[in-house]
Amino acid sequence: MQPNYKRPFSQYVKKAHKPLRLAIEDAVEEVCADPEIGEAKIGDLAGIWVYKFKFNRQEYLMAYRPPSETLREQGADIELLLIDFYQIGSHERFYDELKQYLKSEG
Repeated sequence: MQPNYKRPFSQYVKKAHKPLRLAIEDAVEEVCADPEIGEAKIGDLAGIWVYKFKFNRQEYLMAYRPPSETLREQGADIELLLIDFYQIGSHERFYDELKQYLKSEG
């Protein structure tokens, strides 16, 4: 599956130092290989999944939306499907900022 980076995700990665960028790259590859590796959210964040990984004893959260289940059931070519990566960061205010971004995106 191919990753599609939203603006908050891209900006965070751009500002991160190189070792963290490499760790993020590895985490993105893991999610693309198995989109259900993260935890599905409910309520306001229904449809969003969060994958957690550690770098230098700090836990990072990565919010993404895998391709819909209906496309998989219809036998779509999974290699052409996109995974939207919305946000990445530490736990502090992560969910508040994610909700705010999703609300502004529509």
